[in-house]
Amino acid sequence: MKITGINLDVIWKNKEANFRNIEQALESQEADIFVLPEMFSTGFCMEASEVADSHEESLSFLRTMAKEKNAAFCGSAPVKQEGKFYNRMYFVHPDGQTDFYDKRHLFSFSGEDEVYTPGKERVIVHYKGFRILLQVCYDLRFPVFARNNDDYDMIIYVANWPEKRADAWEHLLKARAIENLCFVFGLNRIGTDGNDLFYRESSHCFFADGKEIAVKEGNIISADPDLQELLEFRKHFRFLDDRDHFTIKL
Repeated sequence: MKITGINLDVIWKNKEANFRNIEQALESQEADIFVLPEMFSTGFCMEASEVADSHEESLSFLRTMAKEKNAAFCGSAPVKQEGKFYNRMYFVHPDGQTDFYDKRHLFSFSGEDEVYTPGKERVIVHYKGFRILLQVCYDLRFPVFARNNDDYDMIIYVANWPEKRADAWEHLLKARAIENLCFVFGLNRIGTDGNDLFYRESSHCFFADGKEIAVKEGNIISADPDLQELLEFRKHFRFLDDRDHFTIKL
């Protein structure tokens, strides 16, 4: 399976411009899954009442792209639903079927927890034989929430993770892959946002042993995770059999 992400320089609060840039960046690309950054249509913005989708604008775009490319699309967007705001990660299948995960760990350092409502469910998507755990940015710092109970094969993280903390982002991505014996695809944005935070290119795809398997060309990052290779690795290194068992209370 091929997974491809865009290191997108997200235009601040400009959905149409971001939609156009994504279309152009992917015009000649082919993949089974395309990944876009956290809040790909607006940037990581706390003015939710100004930017949040109330008519599924970002979701409609993803569905259009999924149909055109005959591929799955995922990324997060600010969403307003029943008077509340969510940082919602969509996973849109080629036929338009949609799974979504509302970001559980809200970034209190930026005030995200004062604006958005945390999710209440851990979401695993089934696609082309893979079981995929959906996670958003700050979730990466909380390994218990991502603990593999033999229920997934890959984690996809979408993020707006600034350059000044990018080393932590990269080390934690690798750690999640090693400790959970899974593929980890972490997609970050690039450029400078409306808060003058700079984001350097720092997207990766790691195998269960911590090795990088992604190929980067321009602002495109791609990987070809092999499920059979992962299953053979787990069969040989049965570390998950010795994991601690606990219940997560959401």
